[in-house]
Amino acid sequence: MSISSRADNRINIKKLVYLSILTACVVALQCIASFIPGLLSVNLSLVPIVIGAAVCGRYAGGWLGLVCGFIILFDPTTSAFMSFNALATISLVIVKGVVSGFLGGVAYSLLEKWNKYVAVLVSAIVVPVVNTGIFFVGCLLFFFDLFVGAAGGSVVNYLITVVIGVNFLLEVGINVVLAPTILRLINIKK
Repeated sequence: MSISSRADNRINIKKLVYLSILTACVVALQCIASFIPGLLSVNLSLVPIVIGAAVCGRYAGGWLGLVCGFIILFDPTTSAFMSFNALATISLVIVKGVVSGFLGGVAYSLLEKWNKYVAVLVSAIVVPVVNTGIFFVGCLLFFFDLFVGAAGGSVVNYLITVVIGVNFLLEVGINVVLAPTILRLINIKK
């Protein structure tokens, strides 16, 4: 085995260890989030998704988003969606997780060489924006009738107020506030 292949193996093993730890963090944080009462649960696992996307790459971000989506399927707030349209719920939750993690990694890798802080900040914003955006569009496409009763007729206002107004702002706020910490963790890794 050559020296370069040993170095590559060490890098791959390190990434695998980081990804394993971050996967455990995603599972733990999303399970904790399911105990927070409310109409929709706040996604606490977006921070490890951003870290994984930055440290291990966009595919790792996609993996962590997939894990997050899988855990969300078992969240009590998801049951109303599942009983209304299970296939659309499963597809929407998985797709929004994978795409948001992947695009967070893409954003980080595009900006990393220019400015790491900006790269982390943009990635920390991209992940919840994509996650919530796909969820919002999916709700309009697949769950419009489900929200008609809850919204009293104004479905779009309800979705914007509850989904974007509350959850989105909390998720973006958490990510932006923790962006400097995320950068420190990335610098420690490197």
